[in-house]
Amino acid sequence: MNWHFNNSNSYTGGILNTYEIKTNLVQVLLCSALLAASVGAHAEVVIVTGSGTPTGSMSKEQVSDIFLGKSKSLTPLDQPSSSPLREEFYTKVTGKSAAQAKSHWSKLSFTGKGTPPKEGRNSDDIKRQVAADPKLIGYIEKSDVDSSVKVIFAAQ
Repeated sequence: MNWHFNNSNSYTGGILNTYEIKTNLVQVLLCSALLAASVGAHAEVVIVTGSGTPTGSMSKEQVSDIFLGKSKSLTPLDQPSSSPLREEFYTKVTGKSAAQAKSHWSKLSFTGKGTPPKEGRNSDDIKRQVAADPKLIGYIEKSDVDSSVKVIFAAQ
């Protein structure tokens, strides 16, 4: 078996030996772990209404019921489907993925039992809309909270 190395002892072709395979595998696993850790470091999701809304604190179940159409006490406003915050919200609050929630709403819409939440363009748009309409409820990152909104639940 011929091993081909250049002047810096770097492998330049041929069959990889067991050591090189293990080294490459360790590098891939370390990169994967770092990527998973960075993805796992999500911002805190908070559920908000307008600051002047009389709605007080809510439980996780109450928020889930609103965003899954089981309660009509408030009108839900979703983040855009492209937002990672949407996936995090649905997972933490409803126990469903965003895709499962969309499927749930499709069934409700098809049977005439509900209309899916409208989407805001981004967190600033959601804050603006919930501040202007006391019937709306939305979710944003905790770092986006300002005096125009009131936090009624923090997703853990």
